[in-house]
Amino acid sequence: MCILEFNNTHRSYGSQEVLGGIDLQVQKGDVLGLLGRNGAGKTTLIKLMMGLLAPDKGQVRVFGLDPREKPVQVKKRIGYVSEDQELPPFLKVSDVIQLYRGLFSTWDEKFAADLANRFELPSDRKIKDLSRGQARQVALLCAVSHRPELLILDEPAGGLDPAARRDFLETSIRLLNEEGTTIVFSSHHMNDVERLASRLVMIHEKEKWIDSDLDDIRQGYCLAQIPQSESLDPEVLLANDHCLCARQAGEAVHAVFEMDPDSCQSVLAKDFLLKHSQCRTINLEEMFIELVRRSS
Repeated sequence: MCILEFNNTHRSYGSQEVLGGIDLQVQKGDVLGLLGRNGAGKTTLIKLMMGLLAPDKGQVRVFGLDPREKPVQVKKRIGYVSEDQELPPFLKVSDVIQLYRGLFSTWDEKFAADLANRFELPSDRKIKDLSRGQARQVALLCAVSHRPELLILDEPAGGLDPAARRDFLETSIRLLNEEGTTIVFSSHHMNDVERLASRLVMIHEKEKWIDSDLDDIRQGYCLAQIPQSESLDPEVLLANDHCLCARQAGEAVHAVFEMDPDSCQSVLAKDFLLKHSQCRTINLEEMFIELVRRSS
């Protein structure tokens, strides 16, 4: 079942195009991690999902519905937490929970109480008197306690210490395991992505650059390091369809290939006559750094 669908979706701010023809489908039960540099369009993509923005061109569908035309039908099935989300500062924690409880007919009182106890939230304290991490925990509780079919998290770990961030991850995983909830989240913490996501989408230069299962990325991509002695221009490597990026890195050329290290080693030797290159598996953080620093 398709939960989210983007068809040739464009979005600009004034003359600045942020998304240039995004095609994306997210199926029920997917845990999709969104990566990209600041300003790459991750938050814009999420706001389109939420119906907070309209596309300039193309379509966005959530549960098969246009989130701008059917906002109530869509939002009642979604949980949402963003880094800049602000709860009413003058309300007590208990008042905020009461407010959200009244909005959702599927509110799970026991689940909400369990989370409040787990996070040790002071129910009688006002939001303005909470730490940033505590306020984020209240937002997370309110986002998941109605058992949403789709959980959208935009940099949700901002302001949280490692222990609180782990609680967030475990809560999300628990919800996923129990309900088959679809999760879409963006994060700058690569370990968060690797711990939670089953699928990775990277947005770069207005486009969807990578869309792959995380296991496939771990097994099917590699970093080639080519010493200066080979006298190779990075642009030459980009002629290969499996080369995602290539750049000069100090006295070596670094290139990311969509293939395993042994296959890459063979291709470099056969097609480029390189004798001293080294190919190895690449972790997610290394891949992200290489991709955003690619040669233009």
